[in-house]
Amino acid sequence: MTTHTVAEATSQLPALIDRALKGESVVISLDGRPAVELRPISAAARPVTRATQEWLDAHRVGKTPPALDAAAQVRRIRDEGA
Repeated sequence: MTTHTVAEATSQLPALIDRALKGESVVISLDGRPAVELRPISAAARPVTRATQEWLDAHRVGKTPPALDAAAQVRRIRDEGA
């Protein structure tokens, strides 16, 4: 981990970004205290495509639709208690 003042970070920002992208922990201090850490942003998740959704539907395990919808289930429970 390397720590740099705001003045150092301002003059060396491209180099510090390169170091952070390579995995080095880069911290910028303000008034002698660590204030900011430079680190890469994690990769964004891939969007779900139709092909992906179809694959998920085809490979779903143990997910059968309920015999009754929610309203019918509530009516059945209500009527059992009457």
